[in-house]
Amino acid sequence: MKNYKESKIWSDRFLSEMKRILGVVFIKVAPLKDDMELNTDLIMPNGARVSCRIRSCTYMEQYFGQFTIRTLRPSGTKSELDKIRDGWGDFILYGYANREGTGLAYWFIGDLEVFRNYLKSYMEQNQGNLPGTEHMNRDNSSLFRAFSLEDIPGFVIASSENI
Repeated sequence: MKNYKESKIWSDRFLSEMKRILGVVFIKVAPLKDDMELNTDLIMPNGARVSCRIRSCTYMEQYFGQFTIRTLRPSGTKSELDKIRDGWGDFILYGYANREGTGLAYWFIGDLEVFRNYLKSYMEQNQGNLPGTEHMNRDNSSLFRAFSLEDIPGFVIASSENI
């Protein structure tokens, strides 16, 4: 019979697969209304709302160390930034697809409450101006703002570099 340590080492080999299974079973895709109005793509078992943003690998070189949030839609609907500022979303899973488009080359999870506090503080100190740099999407469909991860201490709570 194996002792506890040997049994634990043996069963821990399956932890990654068990976590994947639990995620598939318990993490739910948000209803379309929540996605469109409440900055929510996934809902965790504890009710936490997660927004997910995946960018093409072609943007990784230009924007690595930053993350982008849509700030204006020509249709007039609320932007992602508006929804975040309104308090929607608890976390963001942000990543870049690999070249094959079959997985993620890099990702991080950010705490949106830390981001909201950063925005509020920055805007109070800068006459209401937003931090980051504004850009137009290549197809002219919307504006987005790029924020530097270095400027927001405590925002990144996990990444593919430290997991």
